[in-house]
Amino acid sequence: MSSTVSYADRRALLAAELEDAGCDAIVVDHPQHVRWLTGFTGSNGAVLVYADGRAMVSTDGRYTTQIGVEAPDLELHLSRNCAIELAGRAGVKRLGFEAGHVTVAAMRRIAAALDAAKGEELVETADLVEKLRAVKDDAELEALRAVADIAVKAFEGLVESGAIAAGNTERDVAAELEHRMRIGGADGIAFDTIVASGPNSAKPHAGAEDRELRDGDLLTIDFGAAKDGYHSDMTRTLIVGGPDAAEDFAMEIYSTVLRAQLAGVASARPGTPLADVDRACREIIVAAGHGEYFVHSTGHGIGLDVHEAPYASSRSTETLVTGMTLTIEPGIYVPGYGGVRIEDTVIVTDGEPEIITPLPKTV
Repeated sequence: MSSTVSYADRRALLAAELEDAGCDAIVVDHPQHVRWLTGFTGSNGAVLVYADGRAMVSTDGRYTTQIGVEAPDLELHLSRNCAIELAGRAGVKRLGFEAGHVTVAAMRRIAAALDAAKGEELVETADLVEKLRAVKDDAELEALRAVADIAVKAFEGLVESGAIAAGNTERDVAAELEHRMRIGGADGIAFDTIVASGPNSAKPHAGAEDRELRDGDLLTIDFGAAKDGYHSDMTRTLIVGGPDAAEDFAMEIYSTVLRAQLAGVASARPGTPLADVDRACREIIVAAGHGEYFVHSTGHGIGLDVHEAPYASSRSTETLVTGMTLTIEPGIYVPGYGGVRIEDTVIVTDGEPEIITPLPKTV
């Protein structure tokens, strides 16, 4: 990433939230949150952030050199039990912990560390870092554009290679696509690649099996790359053999999903309630008579996690703001027949949403 990341600024944003959360400090040990707050990428670490902006970090001996490079500005404490080490050092009256990411056993160990430190109160917090991470800074947006571009180019190469053809298996197609993402610069795949053909495409989270592709099959490919900790996510549905091989019903549900997806993308503007993004897609599918076959929510944020805030569903209570990311992925899944999903990742801007997965939406 060429844009400069200010981890101190990110920690300051968290510190500013602590008073309203009833905390004098918070100990954070969810790996993606530690990475976002400090730059440390190891598998075992924690960061302690005080309401006055001070912070310290902990990891174990395996990462001494690494953390010195990735988080050189922070006071370091070495421990196998990082969150417990920092809890014991907090020295505050009210210490927050991330209730959504701490096990009951870990919470008890943190509480014991506080008892040993004489009387600090343990305060449950919810989604403090998640809400901050939902709005991406310039460095994150740059990273997301770059990793999406790797996946887009890999898919274009896959189509040009002729691998999507009757007789090849779902597994063949997935392997070719993943290989192209790797040689295109990805550190790995964002999630297990979905290549679902024929009746398998009616399963939203199918994998990639040994089923051979057949002319006329609906073929859903949901895939993403990972690079520098960030992820991409997109889906296209094709017809094996092209539109001339397609049944009328396949083309009808494809057209419906496409109209729904375009409406969802158009609605993704600052100030729009996330429930309204879901509604923009869902109303079109319901009006076409396929509402019972749209079985999931419309989208999610993406960044250091593949699925993260914000979430576009009928139950969402949040509103889009500039700098958020959102996948928009309506679908129709007809059991025993097949399904269609079309997905883009967009960045919410002050104007038109920026589509960072600009693949054609044709069969």
